[in-house]
Parts: sequence; C-alpha cells; structure tokens
Amino acid sequence: MSRSSGQPDDTLAAEAQGHLSPRAARTLWWTSAGLVLTVLGTSVSVAGADHVGRLPVAAALVVVQAAALRWQARAPVTVLAVNALAGLAVWVLLPAVTLTGALLAAQITLCVLSATRPRRVSVLALAAMCLPAPLAFGAGGATGVTVWLLTVVLAWTAGQWRRAQRERTRAETRRAVVEERARIAREVHDVVAHTLSVMVIQAGAADDVFAERPEQARQALRVIETGARSALGELRLLLRAFRPDEDGYADDGCADDRHPDEGHADGGSADGDVTGTGIGIGTGTGTGTGAGKQRGPGPWLVRLEELAQTVRATGMTVRLHREGATAGLPATVDHAAYRIVQESLTNTLRHAVGADEVSVRVTAERDCVRVTVIDNGRAAPGLAPGYAAGAGRGLVGMKERVRLVGGSLRTGPRPGGGYEVSARLPVDRAS
Repeated sequence: MSRSSGQPDDTLAAEAQGHLSPRAARTLWWTSAGLVLTVLGTSVSVAGADHVGRLPVAAALVVVQAAALRWQARAPVTVLAVNALAGLAVWVLLPAVTLTGALLAAQITLCVLSATRPRRVSVLALAAMCLPAPLAFGAGGATGVTVWLLTVVLAWTAGQWRRAQRERTRAETRRAVVEERARIAREVHDVVAHTLSVMVIQAGAADDVFAERPEQARQALRVIETGARSALGELRLLLRAFRPDEDGYADDGCADDRHPDEGHADGGSADGDVTGTGIGIGTGTGTGTGAGKQRGPGPWLVRLEELAQTVRATGMTVRLHREGATAGLPATVDHAAYRIVQESLTNTLRHAVGADEVSVRVTAERDCVRVTVIDNGRAAPGLAPGYAAGAGRGLVGMKERVRLVGGSLRTGPRPGGGYEVSARLPVDRAS
C-alpha cells in the first residue's frame, strides 16, 4: 500500500504555480542547509587553519548562506544572488577553498530555481552563474573552469528534470480525474435514465386509471414526485462534478475542517472488476427510483457483504460493521461509499505488506454517511511517500467521488501502525 506522508492536496496546485508546499520547502531547507554546513563548513575550517583572522568572517558567511536557503523556495532569484555573493566572498577570503565548493549553496539554489521557475528565468540564472568562469580558470586553469561549468550545468539540469517529472505527474493526475468524472457521469446517467423511465411508466399508468381508480393514480403520482426529486438531486451532483471552478472539497454539514491527505495509490479501476484482486463487483445499472426502493445489481452498499466475502477468499480477515439504514441514500452517495470501500480493500491487498486484517465501518447518520477502512499492514518497500500523488488512480477516484457529494476524505498512516481511509459523505435526503 502506498503510504503517504500526509502531504495536503494543495501540494500539486502550489507547485503548478511555481512554489513548493510548506512541508516540502522545510524539508528542502533542512537538507540543503545541512549539506552546506557540513561540506562547506568543513572546507572553511580546514582552509582557515592558516588564516585565523579570516576564519570567523568566512564561517559567518557560511552560516548566512545556510540561513538564506530558508527562502530559496519562495524567492530563489534573491537567494541565488545572496549566496553567490557570499560564496565569492568566502573564496576571496580563503582561496584554498575551491570556487565550486565556495558556491555550493548557490548551485543548490540554482537547482531549485530551475525546478520551480519558468525556463527563461532559469536560463538567465544559469548564464549569470557561468560569469565566474574566468575566476575558476585563473585559480585552477582548464580543469578548474571545466569543473565549475560542469557542476553549474548539472545543477540546472537536475532542476529541469524535476520540473519535467512534476509536470508529468500533474498531467497524469488530470487525465485520471477526467476519466473518473466520465465514469461517475456514466453511473449517474444509468440511475437517472432508469428513474425517468419509471416516471414515464407511472405517468401512463396514472392516466389509464385516473377516473376509475383515483387512489392508484395518486400513488403513481407520488412515485413520480419521488423519482423526480431523486433525479434532480443526482443531476445537481453531476453538474457539481463538472464545475470548472471547483477543484477542492466542498465544506458541507458533515465535512471535516481537515484537509484531505494523500494516501493510497494504484487502487485499480473503479469501473467493473478490479484486475488482479478478484474483488470487483461490476458497475451494472442502478435501479433506484427514490428513497427506500430496491436497487438492482451494481456497486451499492447493500452488497458490502458480497464484497467482503471475495476479499476473505484471498485469506484476508475482513471485519464489516454497519450502523444505520442505507436504503434511502441518494444513488450517488451510495455509489461513492461503496467505491471508497472497494478501492481501500484493493489497496490493502496490493500494497499493504504483512496485512492480514482490515476493518470496514459504514455508519449512516441523519445528515451523512461515514466510511472508515483500517488495515494493519505497512508500506511496500520502494514506494515513496509522494507516489500516490500521480501514479495511482484509486485515490483520484475516491477524491472525485467525495468532492462530488461535497464531503471530506482523510487518508494516512496510523500512529500505532496500519493505514486508515476515512470519508464523510453529506446526505440530502430531501433530494
């Protein structure tokens, strides 16, 4: 199971605007500052042994460079200028420190700038970093200038590689979102089409018996009213799914204040069978016509026991607990809750190392449905924390379905071990 570090959903959006998320920026600072203090600090200490008077100033300049890295994700151009000047000053004070070593912090900042800023800006920064080449030639000859230019170009290229990787991840995520929305639209279409068909039949029946059996006609009209309300509710949810200005989670009555976290990846297709796991139930056609009506084959909560049995057949212990009545749920909420359980179980089977037990709890309250899936496994080795951000489709499907109904989704590792997927889906039963 791909384990997340709890990075919030706005990470990709922030990087899309040329910025790193706060957590990524802090991690970058700690890593780069530690590298500068270790490598350059050691070089300055060794080279300053014969220049005791210059050593304190050079050491202070090293600290300034490490501190400036704190803002390299927010203002890389300014930090690059500061670190380049401070690095040149260190080299002037202690010529024994190579120019490449003295400008280590500037090279790190160039890499960050190349990854987070437009290419025209990073190319200008690269050209500026090549200006000290004559100094490198004067200090180390052809070898010195070659090493300097090579390190600068490598730093810039590493940033370009990271930028391309991030853009590819964003493109894959966008494509997965479009596919999931189309899948949801097909499911909603099936439900609404069936509901409208029932309404047409009931309208014809009411017309036939209107004079002779008025009570039967009134009953048919009540069915039509219920079906119309249900269809309008499903259509509102469908329109919400395709609103171009709604990229996050709506905050509804049952929604959390917490940001949804990145969690599982690679949950398989939400449409039809889940390849390789044997737990797919198939999409089918929803036959709900309103609250309390029987629904036919398809991904509905009433089929959770069947889903659990297919997972138990793999040797996994599945504890299923349900509270409250789910018969009158809007079809889209019913679909979403089932799919969240299905994708979570799929991720447990695929990615949770050592998992032998998973707990599924579905609680239907007056205003919302809560879905919680907890396993006792651990992340498979080799899966990076950010893997779920773009490589998996299961998490994308969960997010889109939760967003569609205006709910909230929280995924992440549990403090005592295992992994948890928790969703809250608001219910508007009047629809």
